[in-house]
Amino acid sequence: MRELSDSVRAVEATLFASEEAMTAAEIADYVGESVDVAAALAELQDHYAGRGVHLVERGKRWHFQTAPDLAHILRRERDESRKLSRAAVETLAIIAYHEPVSRAEIEAIRGVQISKGTLDVLMDAGWVRPAGRREVPGRPLTYATTTTFLQHFGLQSRRDLPGIEDLKAAGLLDPIDAAMEQLGGPAQLELESDGEED
Repeated sequence: MRELSDSVRAVEATLFASEEAMTAAEIADYVGESVDVAAALAELQDHYAGRGVHLVERGKRWHFQTAPDLAHILRRERDESRKLSRAAVETLAIIAYHEPVSRAEIEAIRGVQISKGTLDVLMDAGWVRPAGRREVPGRPLTYATTTTFLQHFGLQSRRDLPGIEDLKAAGLLDPIDAAMEQLGGPAQLELESDGEED
């Protein structure tokens, strides 16, 4: 096994000592600008491939995590404080697919109002964060997902979210919705029936 250079070892030590995932720029702040952080990260990824821990990138942030095939060894049973409600799951999905998105936009997509508590639950879980204000009248606050969300669901970026075809293939879309989509959707059916009455 090839020995790691001092600069690569410095990047490795920085990541092990950090409590949170780090960007390449944050790592460079610790190890110095003379270190090629990108090359060191690539070398460390190769070095840890096939070991008990892997170096992974999630949302442009790097951290060590247990190898997926060994995760069951470290998993402990624990009581969940509460399950997400259907409203929270729908809200999280809307934010993930449409971020940054305002409360009014979430409500327009869902078709119902959301309680403030729904967003609070998602922010308490660390999956959603405020993402600034939109430059429109009223300057509504927008929401986006976090790197904790990406880490929890094993995604490198939002591009890894499943598409509509993936969801259909997994049987996660309501068959009635799929059938309505093939017929042209409820809006088109209403227009057609209005035309018949005239």
